[in-house]
Amino acid sequence: MTATKPEVAQETFDSLDPATDEVVGTYPVHTPDQVKASVEQARAAAEWWASLGFAGRGDRLRRWAALVAQRMDELCAVVQRETGKPHGDAQLEVVLAIEHIAWAARHAPKVLGRKRRSAGLLLSNHTASVEYVPLGVVGVIGPWNYPVYTPLGSITYALAAGNAVVFKPSEYTPGVGKWLVDTFAEVVPERPVFQLVTGFGATGAALVSAGVDKIAFTGSTATGKKIMAAAAETLTPVVIEAGGKDVLIVDSDANLDAAAEAAVWGAFSNSGQTCIGVERVYVQESVYQPFVDKVVELTRKVEPGRQYGPITMPAQLDVIRRHIADALARGGRALTGGEVGERYVQPTVLVDVPEDSQAVTEETFGPTMTVAKVRTIDEAVEKANATRYGLGSTVFSKRNGTRIAARLKAGMTSVNAPFSFAGIGSLPFGGVGDSGFGRIHGPEGLREFARPKAVARQLFPSPVQLTTFARTEKTDRLVAKLVTVLHGRRRAG
Repeated sequence: MTATKPEVAQETFDSLDPATDEVVGTYPVHTPDQVKASVEQARAAAEWWASLGFAGRGDRLRRWAALVAQRMDELCAVVQRETGKPHGDAQLEVVLAIEHIAWAARHAPKVLGRKRRSAGLLLSNHTASVEYVPLGVVGVIGPWNYPVYTPLGSITYALAAGNAVVFKPSEYTPGVGKWLVDTFAEVVPERPVFQLVTGFGATGAALVSAGVDKIAFTGSTATGKKIMAAAAETLTPVVIEAGGKDVLIVDSDANLDAAAEAAVWGAFSNSGQTCIGVERVYVQESVYQPFVDKVVELTRKVEPGRQYGPITMPAQLDVIRRHIADALARGGRALTGGEVGERYVQPTVLVDVPEDSQAVTEETFGPTMTVAKVRTIDEAVEKANATRYGLGSTVFSKRNGTRIAARLKAGMTSVNAPFSFAGIGSLPFGGVGDSGFGRIHGPEGLREFARPKAVARQLFPSPVQLTTFARTEKTDRLVAKLVTVLHGRRRAG
């Protein structure tokens, strides 16, 4: 008799409320074998999902958007428990996510559907077309700071393009991921089109190597590089949305009240735990002091624990503390805040900080900002671009906003308002440099999760046959003459 192999108990982990350390849920640590099984299930589900076509998938996505909207308070409560952010902030990211679900569902047919292309004169006996077909299975590794809005920027667009998705949320927000997967299953109960795997970094690594057709990752630059290296082993393409050190530029003609409000919101909302959050501010010298005065006045009204939550990831407290200490040790001054507690960080405005300090060069990811005086906008642009990051940016100027925006090395720029590019469904979202590459949102986001398929169809035989061994010298001379007439009239040089 063969002995029965004992079953290995499923390892689990707890999700905690960062404000209290209360356990709000317990979730499995999925093993590589379990992750691979999910991807295999998704492979079969992807064929069925793709077969529904744009109309069928669009209908299901719109029903999902409606369900999320109807149960918004329920989702916001899960976000609050796992991130500590206020209800209003949780609702804001849910509302934006719903907008993107609706946009992707509505525009996928036009962006990805078959389109005619010109066949050209040499092959005028053909029709030519291109369409975008699904990749198959997309793996999404999401962050904890915006656990609804950010991963859905990949998930929604991948689903609209006809892919199945396996989602690994942050270990800090698994409950949000489960809520999203469970509600999607209510409108798509037939097949496991959208699945959840939970755990730590090893689970994410397992997803990268589990045979998915693309990985969409949001997180730190360091982790993004590791994912790229692992994905390269199987030539799995990736889209990376990594860190940022985003800038706000204030021109001399700016509306200072609006600019100060944007700086304060951009730097301190969500405890500064925003990849596109404002971390550096450059102000033209003629308006520097009144701008700083307005920022300080507004900052003193911001209350940690009421208007923003705790630092979600405890290790980040040490980074924030180090950046503030380095800035102060090198001659900087804290006009507000500067204190880092056990869970909360006071909103901190730093001035006179050297440009090579950690608070200026490294991503802080906390409720701090540096404000610096510049003589000209040229100087502001030069300093803004002197970073290895390039994600978002903001400009306040009545006359020159668009021109300044065009000069910034960033994937996105908002003029005279904070973060507005993030809420516009038609605009692509992503960065350059150490902020990553690839795009979510907009037509570019839909195409990110599909591959172009070109089709050329012959309508009738051509009297000039080029692709045959029976081609004659006469044909070659005719083709050379034709090309010379069409393209050779302009003199070289």
